[in-house]
Amino acid sequence: MGVMENSELLKELRIDRGAAEPPSRGPLWLGLGIVALLAVGVGAWFAFSGPSAVPVRTAIAQSMPATGAGASVLDATGYVTARRSATVSAQITGTLTDVLIEEGDHVKDGQVLARLDDTAQRAQLAQAQAQLHAAQATLVQWQSQLDQAKRDWKRADDMVGRKLVSEQAVEQAHTQVDTLSAQLATQRRTIELGEAAVRSAEVQLGYCTVRAPFTGVVIAKAAQVGEIVSPLSAGGGFTRTGVGTIVDMDSLEVEVDVNEAYIGRVVAGNPVDAVLNAYPDWKIPSHVIAIIPTADRSKATVKVRIGLDQKDPRIVPDMGVRVSFLEEKKPAPQAQQQAPRGVLVPGGALRKDGDKDIVFVVKEGKAQRRAVSVGGNVGESRQLLAGVAAGETVVLEAPPELKDGAKVDARL
Repeated sequence: MGVMENSELLKELRIDRGAAEPPSRGPLWLGLGIVALLAVGVGAWFAFSGPSAVPVRTAIAQSMPATGAGASVLDATGYVTARRSATVSAQITGTLTDVLIEEGDHVKDGQVLARLDDTAQRAQLAQAQAQLHAAQATLVQWQSQLDQAKRDWKRADDMVGRKLVSEQAVEQAHTQVDTLSAQLATQRRTIELGEAAVRSAEVQLGYCTVRAPFTGVVIAKAAQVGEIVSPLSAGGGFTRTGVGTIVDMDSLEVEVDVNEAYIGRVVAGNPVDAVLNAYPDWKIPSHVIAIIPTADRSKATVKVRIGLDQKDPRIVPDMGVRVSFLEEKKPAPQAQQQAPRGVLVPGGALRKDGDKDIVFVVKEGKAQRRAVSVGGNVGESRQLLAGVAAGETVVLEAPPELKDGAKVDARL
């Protein structure tokens, strides 16, 4: 009985190789992990990507100017010109030995710009100085002879009373004094001529040094060392008529051609806003200097001179300029003076939405739709009486797909 129970127990402990193993749970956990990772990735993509930002151009709303000038009455285009410019040349024909300027150099009045070969001029000066010294030495000789002749005349005059010399001897002594006095005066004139010849030679020598006629900036270098320069054109390709061109930057102004049909709107002294084509966001305060009293029959225009109230190194000759002639300043009574209303924005910032005028303002990277109240024109800008504050960023030429609250990529 005990033996049978032990054998049964041993059977229960034996491992049956043919029996099916229970299914493993490893693949299940691996699949669940991959699904979880995919879910986290998709969620992160939706969280961080979102809709793409719309690229837009922007501008800053500017405060209304407090100058008292009114709106633009006329717009025109022209160019920056220099009232004082010069092509500097030598006053004599010669070969350049030094050229001391380059384009863009600032030069002062009297500064040396170039030098010519002065060998011949120095020789002429030395010759004139030698002739002057010879004349001065001759003057000393004549002066000594005159002094002696005067002493001889005095002795002869004393002796004639004592009958020691004849009257003829006295007369001859007197004549000798007069002759030497005349010769001395002639020699003095010869010395003056020699001094003039020296001054002339010094002037000719000075012509070999080319100097700046006024303070300005070199805008062109026209000659090199070894070339021949001449104040007059000598023909051929080896003779230059100038060393360089200098412009007085303080004399820059604007010249515009105004259609003669609108010249009545331009008044001397009235304010002007000038905008350089190279710097479209920079408005330069200016004024009308004069209306040139002649018309161009081929273009039916009248030329107007405009002075720039603000000097700046960015303004250079021949730049293109757009100008807006403003209404004349009319000071209001003290009781009626008020701060100017609203702000100025470029005309391209306005957009129509039905019968409303709107603009889009950029705030924290998103576009905000604003209804605005539009005033008058000031040049190419529009006055907004309400809806936008000075310093805010407005969108220019807003694309049709731009909506309120959309992300924008703002670019000034």
